[in-house]
Amino acid sequence: MREYLGVILTAGFGLAVAAGMLAFSIMFGPKKKTPVKLEPFECGMPPAMEPRGMARVNFYLVAVLFVMFDIEIVFLYPWAVSFRELGRTAFYAMGGFLAVLFAGLVYAIKKGALEWD
Repeated sequence: MREYLGVILTAGFGLAVAAGMLAFSIMFGPKKKTPVKLEPFECGMPPAMEPRGMARVNFYLVAVLFVMFDIEIVFLYPWAVSFRELGRTAFYAMGGFLAVLFAGLVYAIKKGALEWD
């Protein structure tokens, strides 16, 4: 139990901060909804034009792919720095990790996630 104390304290602190933010937004947030308050806000000026519609799904797919490969680098760099001390098991584990990521990239390319029509 003692080895999990740090995790429990961190999770408790995170939940307390989230609950506090929610409570403060309820207590001090806007109470009256007026047409002016519900109007979209663009840098203190009235909106220049009506919105064109919803954003394309490709934007979100590219964003997810970016995050996926960004996290890959986060794992890959420390592994590369300590490559010699880790041994063959870590090499094969990283090979499996990269294979899964590469399969995800191939799948995204075949589905057309990176094509902008």
